[in-house]
Amino acid sequence: MALNRRAFLNACTSAGVASPLFPGILYALATQAQAPVKPAEPPRITDEMLDQAADLAGVGTFTVEQKKMMLDGLNDQRSQYEKIRALHLPNSVPPAYVFHPQPAAKPESDSGEDVPQYVSAEKPENADPPAPSDVAASAAPAQVEALAFAPVAELAAQLRAGHVTSLALTRMYIARLKRYDPKLHFIITLTEERALAQAKAADAEIAAGKYRGPLHGIPWGAKDLLAVKGYPTTWGAGGFEHQSFDEDATVVQRLDAAGAVLIAKLTLGALAMGDKWFGGRTRNPWNPAQGSSGSSAGSASAVAAGCVGFALGSETLGSISSPSTRCGCTGLRPTFGLVPRTGAMALSWTMDKLGPIARSVPDCAIILGVIHGPDGHDTSVFPAVYQWDPSFDWRTLRIGYLHTEFDEPTAPKPAAPRPNETAEEKKQREQSDSEAQADYARRVYDRRYSLAALDKLRSMGVNLIAVDLPNLPWDAMQPLLTAEAAAAFDELTMTGRDRLLTEQGPDDWPNIFRIARFYPAVEYVQANRARNLAVRQVSALFEKVDIIVTPSTDTQLIASNLTGHPALILPNGFRGPDAPAPPAIDDGNHDNIGGPGTPVSLTFLAAHYQDARLAAFANGYQRATGFQNLHPKLD
Repeated sequence: MALNRRAFLNACTSAGVASPLFPGILYALATQAQAPVKPAEPPRITDEMLDQAADLAGVGTFTVEQKKMMLDGLNDQRSQYEKIRALHLPNSVPPAYVFHPQPAAKPESDSGEDVPQYVSAEKPENADPPAPSDVAASAAPAQVEALAFAPVAELAAQLRAGHVTSLALTRMYIARLKRYDPKLHFIITLTEERALAQAKAADAEIAAGKYRGPLHGIPWGAKDLLAVKGYPTTWGAGGFEHQSFDEDATVVQRLDAAGAVLIAKLTLGALAMGDKWFGGRTRNPWNPAQGSSGSSAGSASAVAAGCVGFALGSETLGSISSPSTRCGCTGLRPTFGLVPRTGAMALSWTMDKLGPIARSVPDCAIILGVIHGPDGHDTSVFPAVYQWDPSFDWRTLRIGYLHTEFDEPTAPKPAAPRPNETAEEKKQREQSDSEAQADYARRVYDRRYSLAALDKLRSMGVNLIAVDLPNLPWDAMQPLLTAEAAAAFDELTMTGRDRLLTEQGPDDWPNIFRIARFYPAVEYVQANRARNLAVRQVSALFEKVDIIVTPSTDTQLIASNLTGHPALILPNGFRGPDAPAPPAIDDGNHDNIGGPGTPVSLTFLAAHYQDARLAAFANGYQRATGFQNLHPKLD
């Protein structure tokens, strides 16, 4: 059971664990990893182990007397872990703390600047979902499949006019799901029996004049981290293929009550990472040689392919934004705490959001009107007012843009050869340089679409105001997510069942969960304090402007997910035949690799709980550009 200090330090360093290791936990987990069978009582922590852990944690050295005082406490502390683990806490049990992103009333920041006061409002009686759309139905389609790419408003108008039935729409979309799944791999489970029953009931109610609203009779798909009674809820992960729950997720219940028809549970990358799941890889309808990105992989792919009327996805750190970008969909990531997550897989209790992926901004706005609001179970949900008004005059809004995000990318510098470089090391260096140059060429090419968006906004009469994100260590706050995720899937790691997950590389969940177990509680609290500062400073931007326009880039994506601000992602053009070629292998880490004929996106941000205002402005831009009306050729 003896540990080799040098080998252990090297292994941790190569895994990316430079400092945040907590002294008491380190050796216990290391010995568990070594032992094929967990010993009845783990060996006691010694002076040498404490020195190793202190070195890795970056907390300096301890004196002999200090270590003597610490050892009994550390051994006692470790002995308590098993008592908590013995509870076998399910994923559905949240921690005792709750994150609410709105800043406190007018505290002073470290810079001395006032922070805006968040004023809440009780939900008025008339703040229910808006009345059905007044969109008039176009002529009855010769074939129902002509409606495959129609937005929700058009589908609703066709249903109300009696030009089509919900049963016909449901059968059409199910047939398309079956037809294109072999190419795009976006289905985990068809809910066909449930869907046909719902569609028949919707037709009977509509015929009887009992119209429930604009989603009545509309077929939709759920990301398969949402519980649906009577069907598996797999979380996209090996080892969970047959998991099921006895109650529908809150958002599923609310869509049922609105008369929407659930036709499929759609793919997600395993445990909400990427687009690879236990059955393969979900594909991008615009370029099926590439993945759809993720983790709301099936939701975006199925919407883009005209195989559902709309879908629900989730985002913790890009899982609505990334697949919406790759697949050319419109995605709305709501303010954190606007939509209850009851019945959804937990990854990060302080960052998970549920939201719609659809074909237009009004679609997303209508869906959010149905699924938002407290449910009495998810205590993170705030009773904020949400009223979607398509007639709202967005010209009254102040529009900012993150001007540094529109700057020309910096060209990468070739890496210098290492002393005594081997032939293999040279090959790896040259390959890395080549990949960096290719990525730079793609970013340069895509920048033209971002600049064109600014020009388009100016032509619409928008006076753009330059703003910048606060200069904060955003990357250093990301371990908050992985620490919570490791807790959410504690038993997966401790039992060794993480071996059942399909992906096992250094950037995949099994390794990330192991690393995150060594994130110190003190550093977690410190990062949350920095996050509080971030919430204040980003919220202060929305005292200057109402909406912020930005490319769908990593920095704003990380920042706005940490601060809980809403985002709306929409297609912003399609790459021409002169676009740089995509890489031979899609590693799933970049959204800008689509190549000729694939979509690019633009992101709009707003203040907390200003999701309706955000949608109003984004709708104005989308109507002026029309990119949402283009669809991939699948046959």
